[in-house]
Amino acid sequence: MNHADSDAESVEDNRRHWDERVPLHTASSFYDLDGFRAGDEVLDRFQLAELGDVTDLDLAHLQCHIGLDTLGWARHGARVAGLDFSEPAIRTAIDLAADTGLSQRSRFVAAEVYEAVEQLGAGAFDVVYTGSGALMWLPDIDRWARTVVGLLRPGGRLYLAEFHPLTEVLDDEHGATVARDYFTRGARTYDAPGSYADWEAQTTHNTATEWHHTLGDVLSAIAAVGLRIEFVHEHDTIPFQRYAALTVDGAHFRYPDRSPRLPLMYSLAATAPTR
Repeated sequence: MNHADSDAESVEDNRRHWDERVPLHTASSFYDLDGFRAGDEVLDRFQLAELGDVTDLDLAHLQCHIGLDTLGWARHGARVAGLDFSEPAIRTAIDLAADTGLSQRSRFVAAEVYEAVEQLGAGAFDVVYTGSGALMWLPDIDRWARTVVGLLRPGGRLYLAEFHPLTEVLDDEHGATVARDYFTRGARTYDAPGSYADWEAQTTHNTATEWHHTLGDVLSAIAAVGLRIEFVHEHDTIPFQRYAALTVDGAHFRYPDRSPRLPLMYSLAATAPTR
């Protein structure tokens, strides 16, 4: 089996994995859909500050899952389009838009990321947004970057808020010791019962595959398609307990006080040429 066939099979396994977790996530306190329906903010403060005013901008959210963050941007005034490979997730997003009166400002499409230009429209967006825990599910980061630039209008922006790739190589207990090779790019397939939203949930589609992309890989892919990188910021909080040693800080987790810290997330913005 060649790499392309192997990657396609792994992506299909991942789809089944995520399809099964949609009802777990919609019912979970982690996503708290009732809170969102009641008006709770779902976007990190740093994301709102870094991306700025999105009023009347066209925003595409790649790998949008159940559409929570997508609709969060709609609440801040954007016209949004969410895309995800899981049909149950997209159905949930459409229902959530209806529940919150955001259907007129949103549309959702079930498709692979690499089909986004065809599905959502070439050069149709002022912003392409990707949120936490997305890039590791993609086998080809260069193709992803080409997809992003294909979606953007001249002068449009990519805004990315993602788990720092360093988090994937540290030990699961303390997040302080290197346990895996940072420079290994090969696919990593593992058994993952339950969900970060409910570790005790009984699940059957537990095989998952991730692809490790270093920070250099991501930045180089973005630069190679002609986007100008505005900033790269590293952050010391993460929205779930990635390591057992992390402590609660509001809706996020961080290293304990007085502990040496490592970056847990990063964010970046990059701009498409104006002509």
